[in-house]
Amino acid sequence: MKNISDSKALKKKFLEILSDYQGILHKVSLIYFKNKTEREDNFQEIVYQLWKSYPKLQKEGSIGSWIYAVSINTSISRLKKKSRVEYNEAVPELADQSNIEDEISKNEAFQLLLDAIYNLDVISKSIMLLYLEEKTYGEISEIIGVSKSNVGVRINRAKELLKQNLKHSYHENR
Repeated sequence: MKNISDSKALKKKFLEILSDYQGILHKVSLIYFKNKTEREDNFQEIVYQLWKSYPKLQKEGSIGSWIYAVSINTSISRLKKKSRVEYNEAVPELADQSNIEDEISKNEAFQLLLDAIYNLDVISKSIMLLYLEEKTYGEISEIIGVSKSNVGVRINRAKELLKQNLKHSYHENR
Protein backbone atom coordinates (compact mmCIF):
# COMPACT_ATOMS: atom_id res chain seq x y z
CA MET A 1 0.00 0.00 0.00
CA LYS A 2 2.90 2.33 0.71
CA ASN A 3 4.11 2.17 -2.92
CA ILE A 4 0.69 3.31 -4.17
CA SER A 5 0.59 6.29 -1.81
CA ASP A 6 4.23 7.11 -2.65
CA SER A 7 3.34 6.95 -6.35
CA LYS A 8 0.33 9.25 -5.85
CA ALA A 9 2.42 11.71 -3.85
CA LEU A 10 5.12 11.67 -6.53
CA LYS A 11 2.56 12.32 -9.25
CA LYS A 12 0.90 15.10 -7.22
CA LYS A 13 4.24 16.84 -6.60
CA PHE A 14 5.17 16.50 -10.28
CA LEU A 15 1.87 18.06 -11.39
CA GLU A 16 2.39 20.94 -8.94
CA ILE A 17 5.85 21.59 -10.36
CA LEU A 18 4.49 21.31 -13.90
CA SER A 19 1.76 23.81 -13.10
CA ASP A 20 4.24 26.26 -11.57
CA TYR A 21 6.75 26.01 -14.44
CA GLN A 22 4.52 25.43 -17.48
CA GLY A 23 5.44 28.84 -18.88
CA ILE A 24 8.98 27.59 -19.50
CA LEU A 25 7.66 24.69 -21.58
CA HIS A 26 5.52 27.05 -23.66
CA LYS A 27 8.39 29.50 -24.19
CA VAL A 28 10.84 26.81 -25.24
CA SER A 29 8.30 25.30 -27.65
CA LEU A 30 7.58 28.74 -29.06
CA ILE A 31 11.27 29.41 -29.70
CA TYR A 32 11.79 26.16 -31.62
CA PHE A 33 8.49 25.61 -33.45
CA LYS A 34 6.54 28.09 -35.56
CA ASN A 35 3.58 25.77 -36.14
CA LYS A 36 1.03 25.61 -33.31
CA THR A 37 0.47 21.86 -33.70
CA GLU A 38 4.21 21.20 -33.52
CA ARG A 39 4.42 23.39 -30.40
CA GLU A 40 1.60 21.42 -28.78
CA ASP A 41 3.23 18.11 -29.70
CA ASN A 42 6.55 19.35 -28.36
CA PHE A 43 4.90 20.49 -25.12
CA GLN A 44 3.51 16.96 -24.66
CA GLU A 45 6.90 15.41 -25.39
CA ILE A 46 8.60 17.72 -22.88
CA VAL A 47 6.08 16.74 -20.19
CA TYR A 48 6.71 13.08 -20.97
CA GLN A 49 10.49 13.52 -20.76
CA LEU A 50 10.16 15.52 -17.53
CA TRP A 51 8.04 12.75 -16.02
CA LYS A 52 10.55 10.09 -17.06
CA SER A 53 13.45 11.98 -15.51
CA TYR A 54 11.58 13.33 -12.46
CA PRO A 55 12.50 10.47 -10.10
CA LYS A 56 16.18 11.26 -10.76
CA LEU A 57 15.80 14.92 -9.75
CA GLN A 58 17.84 15.20 -6.57
CA LYS A 59 18.06 18.89 -5.75
CA GLU A 60 14.74 20.71 -5.31
CA GLY A 61 16.59 24.02 -5.73
CA SER A 62 17.52 23.19 -9.30
CA ILE A 63 14.00 22.56 -10.60
CA GLY A 64 14.05 25.54 -12.98
CA SER A 65 17.40 24.56 -14.47
CA TRP A 66 16.26 20.94 -14.79
CA ILE A 67 13.07 22.01 -16.58
CA TYR A 68 15.00 24.27 -18.97
CA ALA A 69 17.57 21.57 -19.69
CA VAL A 70 14.97 18.86 -20.37
CA SER A 71 12.78 21.23 -22.40
CA ILE A 72 15.62 22.46 -24.58
CA ASN A 73 17.15 19.01 -25.10
CA THR A 74 13.75 17.52 -25.93
CA SER A 75 13.02 20.30 -28.43
CA ILE A 76 16.39 19.93 -30.12
CA SER A 77 15.97 16.15 -30.31
CA ARG A 78 12.49 16.60 -31.72
CA LEU A 79 13.82 18.94 -34.38
CA LYS A 80 16.45 16.39 -35.34
CA LYS A 81 14.15 13.37 -35.37
CA LYS A 82 10.88 14.94 -36.54
CA SER A 83 9.13 11.95 -35.01
CA ARG A 84 5.83 11.62 -33.23
CA VAL A 85 5.26 9.84 -29.94
CA GLU A 86 1.87 8.46 -28.97
CA TYR A 87 0.80 8.60 -25.35
CA ASN A 88 -1.51 6.25 -23.50
CA GLU A 89 -2.44 8.87 -20.96
CA ALA A 90 -3.11 12.50 -21.83
CA VAL A 91 -1.47 15.19 -19.75
CA PRO A 92 -4.10 16.65 -17.43
CA GLU A 93 -5.20 20.23 -17.91
CA LEU A 94 -3.18 22.53 -15.72
CA ALA A 95 -4.96 24.96 -13.44
CA ASP A 96 -4.80 28.66 -14.32
CA GLN A 97 -3.18 27.94 -17.68
CA SER A 98 -2.36 31.28 -19.30
CA ASN A 99 -2.26 31.51 -23.05
CA ILE A 100 1.29 32.73 -23.60
CA GLU A 101 1.07 32.35 -27.38
CA ASP A 102 -1.93 34.72 -27.66
CA GLU A 103 -0.19 37.37 -25.57
CA ILE A 104 2.97 37.13 -27.65
CA SER A 105 1.12 37.31 -30.95
CA LYS A 106 -0.49 40.57 -29.78
CA ASN A 107 2.91 42.13 -29.17
CA GLU A 108 4.31 43.09 -32.58
CA ALA A 109 7.79 43.96 -31.30
CA PHE A 110 8.10 40.61 -29.58
CA GLN A 111 6.87 38.85 -32.71
CA LEU A 112 9.66 40.53 -34.72
CA LEU A 113 12.21 39.39 -32.13
CA LEU A 114 10.77 35.87 -32.20
CA ASP A 115 11.01 35.79 -36.01
CA ALA A 116 14.66 36.88 -35.76
CA ILE A 117 15.35 34.19 -33.14
CA TYR A 118 13.89 31.52 -35.45
CA ASN A 119 16.83 32.21 -37.79
CA LEU A 120 19.44 31.34 -35.14
CA ASP A 121 21.01 27.89 -34.82
CA VAL A 122 19.54 25.63 -32.12
CA ILE A 123 22.23 26.29 -29.50
CA SER A 124 22.04 30.06 -30.00
CA LYS A 125 18.24 29.88 -29.69
CA SER A 126 18.62 28.07 -26.38
CA ILE A 127 21.21 30.50 -25.07
CA MET A 128 19.21 33.57 -26.11
CA LEU A 129 16.05 32.18 -24.52
CA LEU A 130 17.88 31.72 -21.24
CA TYR A 131 19.59 35.11 -21.60
CA LEU A 132 16.22 36.79 -22.16
CA GLU A 133 14.96 34.95 -19.09
CA GLU A 134 17.79 36.73 -17.21
CA LYS A 135 19.72 33.58 -16.38
CA THR A 136 23.34 34.08 -15.37
CA TYR A 137 26.17 32.87 -17.59
CA GLY A 138 26.79 30.16 -14.98
CA GLU A 139 23.18 28.98 -15.10
CA ILE A 140 23.18 29.02 -18.90
CA SER A 141 26.47 27.13 -18.92
CA GLU A 142 25.03 24.47 -16.61
CA ILE A 143 21.79 24.08 -18.58
CA ILE A 144 23.34 24.06 -22.08
CA GLY A 145 26.56 22.26 -21.21
CA VAL A 146 29.10 24.74 -22.54
CA SER A 147 31.69 26.84 -20.70
CA LYS A 148 30.81 30.26 -19.26
CA SER A 149 33.22 31.96 -21.65
CA ASN A 150 31.60 30.15 -24.58
CA VAL A 151 28.19 31.37 -23.35
CA GLY A 152 29.48 34.96 -23.47
CA VAL A 153 30.89 34.55 -26.97
CA ARG A 154 27.68 32.92 -28.23
CA ILE A 155 25.50 35.64 -26.67
CA ASN A 156 27.53 38.37 -28.38
CA ARG A 157 27.39 36.58 -31.73
CA ALA A 158 23.66 35.93 -31.37
CA LYS A 159 23.03 39.59 -30.49
CA GLU A 160 24.82 40.65 -33.66
CA LEU A 161 22.82 38.19 -35.77
CA LEU A 162 19.59 39.35 -34.11
CA LYS A 163 20.45 42.99 -34.85
CA GLN A 164 21.05 42.11 -38.50
CA ASN A 165 17.85 40.05 -38.70
CA LEU A 166 15.80 42.79 -37.02
CA LYS A 167 17.21 45.48 -39.32
CA HIS A 168 16.42 43.28 -42.31
CA SER A 169 12.86 42.63 -41.04
CA TYR A 170 12.35 46.32 -40.30
CA HIS A 171 13.35 47.33 -43.84
CA GLU A 172 11.15 44.60 -45.36
CA ASN A 173 8.10 45.77 -43.40
CA ARG A 174 8.48 49.45 -44.32
